[in-house]
Amino acid sequence: MKHSSLSLAFAKGLALLSVLLLSFSAQAQPKAAITRVDPTNWWVGMKNQNLQLLVYGPQAGTYSYSIDYPGVELVKTHKVESPNYAFLDLTIAASAKPGSFTIKGQNGKQKLSRKYELKARTQEPKAQGVTSADFIYLVLPDRFSNGDPKNDQFKDMADPKADRNNPFLRHGGDIQGIQNHLDYFQDLGVTALWLNPVIENNQPLTDEGGQMRSAYHGYAFTDHYAVDKRLGGNEVYRKFVQAAHAKGLKVVQDAVYNHVGINHWFIKDQPSKDWVHQFPAYTNTSHKFQPLIDPNGSKADWTVMMNGWFTPFMPDLNQNNPLVAKYLIQNAIWTVENFGIDAWRIDTYMYNDDQFMNDCNQALLNEYPNIHIFGEAWVNNVIAQSRFTRNTINFPFKSNQPGTLDFVLFNAMNDALNQKFGWDEGVSKVHQTLAQDAVYQDPMKLVTFLDNHDMNRYFSVIGEDFDKYKMGLTWLLTTRGIPSLYYGTEILMKNFKDPSDAEVRRDFPGGFAGDKENKFTAAGRNARENEAFNFVKKLATYRKNTPALHSGKLMQFVPQEGLYVYFRYDGSKTVMVATNTTDKEADMKTERFAERLNGFTKGKNILTDASLNNLATIKVPAKTALVLELQ
Repeated sequence: MKHSSLSLAFAKGLALLSVLLLSFSAQAQPKAAITRVDPTNWWVGMKNQNLQLLVYGPQAGTYSYSIDYPGVELVKTHKVESPNYAFLDLTIAASAKPGSFTIKGQNGKQKLSRKYELKARTQEPKAQGVTSADFIYLVLPDRFSNGDPKNDQFKDMADPKADRNNPFLRHGGDIQGIQNHLDYFQDLGVTALWLNPVIENNQPLTDEGGQMRSAYHGYAFTDHYAVDKRLGGNEVYRKFVQAAHAKGLKVVQDAVYNHVGINHWFIKDQPSKDWVHQFPAYTNTSHKFQPLIDPNGSKADWTVMMNGWFTPFMPDLNQNNPLVAKYLIQNAIWTVENFGIDAWRIDTYMYNDDQFMNDCNQALLNEYPNIHIFGEAWVNNVIAQSRFTRNTINFPFKSNQPGTLDFVLFNAMNDALNQKFGWDEGVSKVHQTLAQDAVYQDPMKLVTFLDNHDMNRYFSVIGEDFDKYKMGLTWLLTTRGIPSLYYGTEILMKNFKDPSDAEVRRDFPGGFAGDKENKFTAAGRNARENEAFNFVKKLATYRKNTPALHSGKLMQFVPQEGLYVYFRYDGSKTVMVATNTTDKEADMKTERFAERLNGFTKGKNILTDASLNNLATIKVPAKTALVLELQ
């Protein structure tokens, strides 16, 4: 997620009036009660036997608590500034059985109680992870398909509107709509679905640059334990994950730890002043990553970058508060266990506290060793990018994040498609970027992409040049890493972020009632769109079935005269990718590739099924990437 421009005056007013001032007034209090407990349930048999319950309700923090259940011990109670919160530290022994116990509170003669359930863990697939053998498809739920029109809008929500004619409001897409098209993803060759956040965003419309906008994007959470009911709610999401697994599709959930929505229930009644980062006046993050890696940087710049708010509508959580950190970490574990998701994409990763992120990552990996975690660190060089994943550089702080989104390779591939070849220009940038892979402990865990929900669409960026389109997608699906495709790229959806992000988040044609075209079917696509779809499908299917291509070693050769060649290989197969980025056909002599060509005499073009009976010279058409299985 990237920042948006906002009025500073409005920012100061909203943030200071709505959030920064806590008010624990002396007014008459409502009758004491426990209105919620987070996590909403837990499980026996977890590897970590510690659990912290957030107990909330009017005056709930003024009570003393007890629990009487075999194998469950209340170790400590934490009180905070607000009288409405108590935090209970429990241990759950390995011998504890599934069932319900009562949380009992007492204050003099006054008593409170609340039932709490410990469930048995299921054997359903969960936390399978994604690897370089996968192909991820990124979906913006509100804009993909409307499977249940009854949940489009609710009068009791802060934003009760839905209008497909307004690009800034909700359109009604939902989880059921995505589930309805699982066969489409399978046909395309996709193996994993990454949904932009599905958690409740019960946010009011916000004025951004004079335009009222909804939080349809999902990045402003208002209740960590509720899937937004406009997307279908918790049970629909759980069934969607099960249905995806049944089709052999994994599910990646989009996590946001750095901030929440201004309308989050615990922001409207904050447990303590240090629940969020506070400044004398509203302070926005600088969005400058350099202070985080700069050995000569200032603490002041670091503080603004890390602790400043993303926007006035998204309060910045203080993860140095151990209660905040525990709340977020437990929610991550609860989500994996409850819904069965397979991997995490972490929004705004570099804005989070370093130690918190390591603690959260490790807690997930301890419970789910196969889970994959990859964060968003929007940087412009390899050294900076390596800072946010497991690396080989002597940074003062060592990240334990398994992967990250590869923004540097994204920039390099786009430059390669839009620049003339040169010493440091054009496809040389792709070569130079991959040549620095030694900074990563495992570059295969990086998630690669050509665009996403925050960017100009790929097809528009390359000037709607279909040859370039195929060339870039060939790189994406044949180089190292875990490829990710933004919804609609396979049918040539286009646009720039002008005048807004909504232009690159348009509805998928055919996903909504009344659509004149249905691009989910071959009959609904035009000839060029079908050619694009079938190109992605063929290459993705070949990749899925060819371990050498998705998990083998990578060897690349220095580009010459706009020609770039690399090989993916293992002990049983070798695939050669030969790219001509120029405007003229090339007869490419192959002597200098003998290191990998030695022993091979023929090849098969896997995109055209044509055979090459002589590899001494290979004819490479202009603006083309050949994928050759060597024989």
